[in-house]
Amino acid sequence: MKTLGLVWRIIVGIKDFLVLALLAVFFIGFSALLSSAKPAHVPDGAALVLAIDGAIVDQATETSVLDAASGNVASEIQVRDLVRAIDTAAEDDRIKAIVLELDGFMGGGQANLTSVGDALARFRKAGKPVHAWATAYTDDSWLLAAGANRIWLNPLGGVIITGPGGSRLYFARALEKLQIDVNVFRVGTYKSFVEPYTRASASPEARAADQALAGSLWASWLADARRLRPKVDVTAYINQLPQRLGRFGGNIARASLDAGMVDALADRDAFDHAMIELVGEDERADWGHFAGVSLTDYLSATRSSGRGDAVGVVYVTGNIVDGEAPRGTAGSATIRAALEEALARNDDIKALVVRVDSGGGSVTASEEIRTALLAAKADGLPIVASFGSAAASGGYWVGTAADQIFAQPSTITGSIGVFAILPSFPRALNAIGINADGVKTTPYSGEPDVVAGLSPQVRTVLQMGVEDTYRRFLGLVSAARKLPVADVDRIAQGRVWAGTEAKSLKLIDNFGGLDAAVAAAAAKAGLKGDVRVIDIERPIPAWQQAFADFGRSETEEPAARDPWARLVQASRLRLLSAAQDLGWLAGGKGATMQALCIECSMAGSPRPAAAREAEGFVARLIQSSSVSGR
Repeated sequence: MKTLGLVWRIIVGIKDFLVLALLAVFFIGFSALLSSAKPAHVPDGAALVLAIDGAIVDQATETSVLDAASGNVASEIQVRDLVRAIDTAAEDDRIKAIVLELDGFMGGGQANLTSVGDALARFRKAGKPVHAWATAYTDDSWLLAAGANRIWLNPLGGVIITGPGGSRLYFARALEKLQIDVNVFRVGTYKSFVEPYTRASASPEARAADQALAGSLWASWLADARRLRPKVDVTAYINQLPQRLGRFGGNIARASLDAGMVDALADRDAFDHAMIELVGEDERADWGHFAGVSLTDYLSATRSSGRGDAVGVVYVTGNIVDGEAPRGTAGSATIRAALEEALARNDDIKALVVRVDSGGGSVTASEEIRTALLAAKADGLPIVASFGSAAASGGYWVGTAADQIFAQPSTITGSIGVFAILPSFPRALNAIGINADGVKTTPYSGEPDVVAGLSPQVRTVLQMGVEDTYRRFLGLVSAARKLPVADVDRIAQGRVWAGTEAKSLKLIDNFGGLDAAVAAAAAKAGLKGDVRVIDIERPIPAWQQAFADFGRSETEEPAARDPWARLVQASRLRLLSAAQDLGWLAGGKGATMQALCIECSMAGSPRPAAAREAEGFVARLIQSSSVSGR
């Protein structure tokens, strides 16, 4: 009887939990619907408050109800939303100023920062001021703040600039401890994606290419800094930081002010008071006591359901994978379906821009997206490519469908190369007493055999397949860029280029952001005047967005405030973003032909969602390696 009573109490407990969960879901959804139905208000003479909590990305990662409930919600702000809001506010008489709240900013990729910075310059040109405030500034946040009229810094904070570069994880020794064999098939001297699985450190070729890329990105960053703050010598500030700190008793904030890296030191209350004097007071404001409107509310209040000719923007962001995928990952079937549906339902679309922010992925998925774009081109729609922070490997494969390519000087471009990678486990299984045996009818029966190991015939076939795909890649680039195949091969080989070099190598046509690409596409279609933009992507249902907002507001981890802690947080984010691809390897998907760039994860837009996915996998791998090494 006691056992039955225990079982009954467990059943009742489960029932009560499910009822409470359903009620919570209902009330959260109902509250969100009421909030969305309430029209947003833009007060006269207020500030547009851009509280950039998280990373700036091209396409925010889709969040499920389960993710929201568990707190696994990515903090991401779409660059297009920022640019559209800033440009609208420049012509909006109700908006008097912009306030950049950067305490929670986690980075955005230099190309995205350039796009936002250009929009801020247009806002300032309209005669309206921009103010930025944070406890600490690092590379991305300072470059974004540099476009402000006045940079404010907490007296307990500081400015720490490090420049691009850093460590990458190499797992060859861990895999050897686990006795896992990594079978690699590749083409390209510089296709370094496979090196973390096969080496304990970078090869000389990869190191040289990475150093050249980092140097080019740093030169581009310094050029942007000089353009925005011509009186500030950033290089001198970095080189003389110990001496400057010594002069001010170790006070980084005062050293930053003395070097002109910031314009004023003020704690949060003092900054709020200054903003009240500028735009007036509002006791109900979430960000302080000054009058303002948030990014979300402003976009809602100024959203237009315009009609007339339009340019459609197709988003290819994140890893390119076969089949369906949520937003933030470029699922080939999802993108193709969204494009076909948009063109079938909307005759207003007269041209297309394919916006790429991806280090690549599956070759077959990249080709499916390219083919869908070519089908639209065959129907008479001109196509222009806009490259974001990264458009490499499979991302560049997709871009070959365009008539014209725009990128930023800091866009990571190229990585024209192909590989396949497949783990096998005969040694690991043998070590615990498991052996593989069987029969064959052909040399390929049961292959690729990850248990017994790959046969010589399969190795030959995979290598030849990689080489054939690489030749196809060269052919696509040669035809699209009107370059001899031999010239393409010389600049390909899996090497990654910054946009500055990519332009001189004729891999791109022009410098410019998404707005420039839209204007070019409109011109090719013969459109005049203000051009409407239609985003072509997987839609997010309103209820799903409501749950994402709820989960983000309730559970997100606050950004580090201390400048050194902020650096650690940023480094961890980029490292884990790159390590996410280990999960892809463990899933066996590397056996398909891949055009993927690992450098893009380290130097492109941060991916908080990818970092969260990778964290658990890396921890388990390290734990397994430690156990096996005892």
